[in-house]
Amino acid sequence: MTANIIDGKQIAADIRNELKHEVSALKQKGITPGLGVILVGEDPASKSYVTAKERACEEIGLYSDDYRLPRETTQADLITLVKKMNADPKINGILVQLPLPKHINESDVLMAIDPAKDVDGFHPVSVGKMMIGEKAFLPCTPHGVIKLLERSGVKTEGAHVVVVGRSNIVGKPVANLLFQKKKNANATVTICHTGTKDLSYFTKQADIIIAATGKPNTITADMVKNGVVIIDVGVNRIEDTSKKSGFRLVGDVDFEALKGKASLITPVPGGVGPMTITMLLFNTVESAKMANRI
Repeated sequence: MTANIIDGKQIAADIRNELKHEVSALKQKGITPGLGVILVGEDPASKSYVTAKERACEEIGLYSDDYRLPRETTQADLITLVKKMNADPKINGILVQLPLPKHINESDVLMAIDPAKDVDGFHPVSVGKMMIGEKAFLPCTPHGVIKLLERSGVKTEGAHVVVVGRSNIVGKPVANLLFQKKKNANATVTICHTGTKDLSYFTKQADIIIAATGKPNTITADMVKNGVVIIDVGVNRIEDTSKKSGFRLVGDVDFEALKGKASLITPVPGGVGPMTITMLLFNTVESAKMANRI
C-alpha cells in the first residue's frame, strides 16, 4: 500500500480563494475585515510567522494592523494596546503572537482580548463555548485538522481517533472537536500522552491518528494498522548537513515508513502548517460578519 498524500497547501489555497471572494463581497457592502497582530520581541520563528500572516491578509484582501514591539515592553503597555484594539472598529480579530517574553503573563494578556475578537480561539470564553458545542472561534490548528479530514473525504463518524498529545493548543481542543455530536465529528476519541504506558496498544487500534507531541518518530510503522489515516501536526528541526540551513523539518511520525501502511497521510512541511494561518483568516472574516450581523 502507498498512502495518498493530503496536500495541505492545496486545501489551504482552495479555502483562501473562497475567502477572497467572500471578502470581495463584503467590501461591496462597505465592510473590510481587519486583523490586528502584536509581536513582542525578536524571536525569529515568531517574526517569520507574523510576516506570513501579513502576506496572507494582503492575499485575500484583509486590512492588517501590525505592531512590532521591543522585548522590554511591559505587560501593562501590552494590555493597553490590546484594549485599544478591542475598541477599534476597523479590527475584527486580535492576535498576540506567542510565546511572549518571560516577564509577561500570557494568560493575563489573552484574558484582555475581547472574546468577540479572539480569532486565535484561546480566550477561556471561546474555549468554554467550544467545549459545550456552542458557536465559537475555534483554535486555528485544530480547526485546520478538521478541515483537512473533511476535504480529504475522511469519515470521522464512528471512527476511532487516537490523539497523541494533550496541549491546550492542539491535543485537547482537537479531541473535543472530534467527539462532539456534529457533522465531521462524532468519533470515539482516545487521548494519549507522556503518561500513557503502552502507546502502541492504542495507536494500533486507531482508524485516525493525530500526532501532536513535538518529538520526531513518536509514531513508527510497527505502531499502526494498515489503512490508518495520519495527521501529523508536529514540526521539528533535525540536523541535516546536506541542507544549506543545516537542518530539515520533520513531523512527529516516521513519514517514509508510514507511507507504506497509511491510506492517507500529511507531509511536513506542507500538511497541517498551511491550514493554521488559513483558519485564522477564516475566523477574522467570520468575526467581521458577526460584527455586522451578516
